[in-house]
Amino acid sequence: MFSNKTLIVLGIFSSSLMPVAAYPYDFGRPATPEDIKVWDIDIRPDGAGLPEGSGTGERGMAIYEENCAACHGSNGQGGIKDRLVGGIGTLASDNPVKTVGSYWPYATTLFDYVRRAMPYPAPGTLSDDDTYALVAYMLSLNGIVSMDTKLDKGNLPGIKMPNRDGFIPEPEFRSIKNSR
Repeated sequence: MFSNKTLIVLGIFSSSLMPVAAYPYDFGRPATPEDIKVWDIDIRPDGAGLPEGSGTGERGMAIYEENCAACHGSNGQGGIKDRLVGGIGTLASDNPVKTVGSYWPYATTLFDYVRRAMPYPAPGTLSDDDTYALVAYMLSLNGIVSMDTKLDKGNLPGIKMPNRDGFIPEPEFRSIKNSR
């Protein structure tokens, strides 16, 4: 049926398919400060972490048309993905419209999201200046800033979004304090 050579080859082959235990200390190396810097790009609501750079809605319009309009539609509505414009004052209604203007509590959170996740399918490819410009454009479409407002890390955290005070913690979470 099987020769000795065949059995030996099958034995060697099947033993190579056996799972091997891998331990955490068997992989990688400690992250260097340079490694961490590449990934440490989060922006807090208070603006901590915002990069240098600036941009206006006027510049952002061209960036939007090139990178965003295919999914979100012309002027932030009518696309195949989420609507970005309108809906202010609708959240408590039977038909809430969640957009940048009606739902997002902080302009800095919008910057953080765009910088990390957009444009589809190439997130992280916009420069910091282009991200500021794109955020300025989206905010101007929602009537929050004017098209010629120049956004940067100095003034972006101070923008009061229409729903800034709309996120109220449930009672069971109101008394939790961070340990820091």
